[in-house]
Amino acid sequence: MIPADRIADVMGGAEVLHQNVRSFHDLEEVVERGLPKTALRRVGAFMSRPMTKLIYKVVPEGTYKRRRAHLSLEESEKTERLARVIATALYVWDDADKARAFLASPHGLLKDRAPIDVALTELGARQVEELLWQIFHGLPL
Repeated sequence: MIPADRIADVMGGAEVLHQNVRSFHDLEEVVERGLPKTALRRVGAFMSRPMTKLIYKVVPEGTYKRRRAHLSLEESEKTERLARVIATALYVWDDADKARAFLASPHGLLKDRAPIDVALTELGARQVEELLWQIFHGLPL
């Protein structure tokens, strides 16, 4: 499992989260309070495809535009989930461009869907993380 601080870093770290995240307990507290909108923007920016496309899959466009500072619990959980998958891909590939390419490209074991899209649900994120760990350990796919 990826350490909580690496997940927090994908969302902007202490600068964005207004707290150092050193444990999963810290991460849980930040998520339960409601992540800042900026955390979602950082996750969307990592993928560098139209950032809003990913953001609006987490929060509908109208709601996002009306939202002032913080995401709801459900939106915060989705944002953390995507950040966790991105952090795992960064760890496995050890290269942001390769991690981004993997997450954005359709994969046969995910029914030809892009891993980042599959990761929008908890079960999907688990599938993507499992696939990433299989790649990391050199297991046949």
